[in-house]
Amino acid sequence: MSLFRDDGVVLRAQKLGEADRIITLLTRQHGKVRAVARGVRKTKSKFGARLEPFSHVDVQFFSRGSELVGRGLPLCTQVETIAPYGGSIVTDYGRYTAGTAMLETAERFAENEGEPAVQQYLLLVGGLRTLAAGLHESHLVMDAFLLRSLAVNGYGASFTDCAKCGLEGPNRFFSLPAGGVLCPDCRVPGCAVPSPETLVLLGALLSGDWQTADACEPRYWREGSGLVAAYLQWHLERGIRSMRYVEK
Repeated sequence: MSLFRDDGVVLRAQKLGEADRIITLLTRQHGKVRAVARGVRKTKSKFGARLEPFSHVDVQFFSRGSELVGRGLPLCTQVETIAPYGGSIVTDYGRYTAGTAMLETAERFAENEGEPAVQQYLLLVGGLRTLAAGLHESHLVMDAFLLRSLAVNGYGASFTDCAKCGLEGPNRFFSLPAGGVLCPDCRVPGCAVPSPETLVLLGALLSGDWQTADACEPRYWREGSGLVAAYLQWHLERGIRSMRYVEK
């Protein structure tokens, strides 16, 4: 029997029996972890409210083996709040739907339980912090998070230089299989031809240039979101269900 301590973000919570829940977290050291939280649905629970989605928490786990992730689910025995991002996110529909899509994406990329995904974890914490602050449009925060998640998992897109031959941009022809824009010589059938402003927006979101991203017109936001969603679906091989509810 072993005790483990880690900090993580609550991705989702599922009912278990009459008073318990199975909590799925993305943790700093152990990647995705599923654990049982006893009695958290009771009104007298000491830490039930701390284990809601979007919460950034410090958790102590009790495991019956020498590893945190094994045959059985560990128990959450102690929880301390680091940052209650959910309080600011769930009160606004745009933030809530964007945040839900971010949680689902993070879980998909951290598919193997117990396998560290530090960069994905740090991206999620930073993304939720930005979303909760409300300084930028919620769907832009979501798209920035999706693009960076793709990049840290090996699927970074190019929005200026040719993704095939490296020809310096700007280039206009966007190909999902190629991983970004292509020059006229490398162009393949089925390429999209987005507006130059849309490609500038996507490049700004990927690099964190919020001054440029915030200054873009809404029509380019919508076109950019469509490209991001298609690119994400291409690499995950199926879409993120939560994205259908995101306001754009």
